[in-house]
Amino acid sequence: MADYSAPTREMDFVINELLDYSVLNQLDSFADATSELTSTVLEEAGKFAGQVLSPLNRTGDSQGVRVEGDEVITADGFKEAYQLFVENEWLSLAQDPNYGGQGLPFLVHLAASEMWHGACTSLALCPLLTAGGIDALHAHGSDALKLRYLPSLISGKWTATMNLTEPHAGSDLSTLKTRAEPQGDHYLLRGQKIYITWGEHDMAENIIHIVLAPMIDAPPGNKGLSLFLVPKYLVNDDGTLGERNDLKMMSSEEKLGIHGSPTCVMSFGENQGAVGYLIGEPGDGLTCMFTLMNHARLEVGLQAVAIGERSYQDALAYAKERVQGRNVESGEPATIIQHADVQRMLMQMKSMTEAMRSLAYDGAYCHDLRIHGDADQQRRYNERFALLTPVVKAWCSELVNEVASLGIQVHGGMGFVEESGAAQHYRDARITAIYEGTNGIQANDFVGRKILRDQGAALGAYLEEIADTEVALRSVDTGLAGSLKSAGENLNQTAHFLLENAHKSQRFVGAVAYNFLMMMGYVAGAYYMARAALQAAEKSDSDEFYQKKMVSVRFYFSQILPRYLSYMNAVTGGADIGIALSEDCF
Repeated sequence: MADYSAPTREMDFVINELLDYSVLNQLDSFADATSELTSTVLEEAGKFAGQVLSPLNRTGDSQGVRVEGDEVITADGFKEAYQLFVENEWLSLAQDPNYGGQGLPFLVHLAASEMWHGACTSLALCPLLTAGGIDALHAHGSDALKLRYLPSLISGKWTATMNLTEPHAGSDLSTLKTRAEPQGDHYLLRGQKIYITWGEHDMAENIIHIVLAPMIDAPPGNKGLSLFLVPKYLVNDDGTLGERNDLKMMSSEEKLGIHGSPTCVMSFGENQGAVGYLIGEPGDGLTCMFTLMNHARLEVGLQAVAIGERSYQDALAYAKERVQGRNVESGEPATIIQHADVQRMLMQMKSMTEAMRSLAYDGAYCHDLRIHGDADQQRRYNERFALLTPVVKAWCSELVNEVASLGIQVHGGMGFVEESGAAQHYRDARITAIYEGTNGIQANDFVGRKILRDQGAALGAYLEEIADTEVALRSVDTGLAGSLKSAGENLNQTAHFLLENAHKSQRFVGAVAYNFLMMMGYVAGAYYMARAALQAAEKSDSDEFYQKKMVSVRFYFSQILPRYLSYMNAVTGGADIGIALSEDCF
């Protein structure tokens, strides 16, 4: 396994050139967050990722976690690394200064988070969930809850979890059995949650569980769900820790990947009941939880980018040193990077990862503007954020499984051997398409809520941007411009097909959603690669970085973008067969 090197030059390009960071810097909230400052922050983050976190990636995979009673002991070095993470205040980058945060854009946090995941995915999942919990509490919690819990969460001294799934209830949250009983100023929770990432561990002094559950006698279905803050240790009025709450870890799962990250079965209220505090209003639990979930979904897409980048770096390093066969032109012994098919695989990994990164970072960019922009920006970018979030999560997580598989292929036989590290990336990547809502759920959300609900208005605005980019691209490369124009028009026509046919069957959305989301992902990827070309073309004559960027752009357009056509045909030509399928067909 090669050493991880944070792709700070690539990040800087996306942030400052492709997305135009200056727009964020002009907002009152980020007036002091200059591009020079953010570049410095990311350079230091890259050093921390490479020097402190990266050496633990293999350790976490090989050791996993150890359970002693109802406690989890993390892999060697994890606890110490996390304490350094806290001391360096990395979790606080984009958090509210009123509670100890640094007030930088979420975009900067996301870029740093890519480094954490690229260096050590298992460990990085802990601050990922904490950041999501902070978002939910900050947006919906009472002033008293925020004052008591946010400073320690933002500092990283305490960590947070997300508790949704139960043994019999996964995607369908309306059947949750955990119950909350009112007790004066708090509630007592009783029930069980499963698949709780970092539900128990030894890295922080307290763990704050964010738990979705109906109250006693709540109406059935999703409208009866509420959200609760349930601490591992109760917190006294002065902020010190009190007695242990009535909750515990029952077991930690053995998993395909992310071995260094404990995935726990949690029990609440086996005795007197687990003390919890209401976040938001009764019955608004799903709305409040979606604040956490949308954060997590965006970061899972980013996690996919990070694993893709790490897999590419390892494959590239191996290809440069592995001698096998001969150069077809000189006849001399050759490193495998000289072979055309290996070059194809590496460029496929590279161009896909670059497109994924641009899409994910745009999601963060939208998040900053929907929160901190003027009224018009808040409206426009809230719609765009909602549109892009399921695409970031689902498309990126689908592609990273392909990228990580190619990483193994470049290594050949060594890729199948754990020593190379390529197999770990493949195993770690697989979960990204499952957790935080499976990609089938993301697709249904994308089509049902983001396309049909507003009759394609948000997508239409996005398509207008694609059309404007196509016009600008004509001066750079007419071939690329033509391909982008066709892709945008075909996406628009397919969206109209959805709008015109959705009423024909209740099964329609489920039959076409995945294919349409994947089509959207590939076209969106081309849009960002086109914007990259606009920035790189005039500089490519004198700068190697931009020369390589143009190669990556052209490869994506010629080798990757055409895939959208198969997904388009599956939507428009295969909807009827999808609708007609039943369990009797299998």
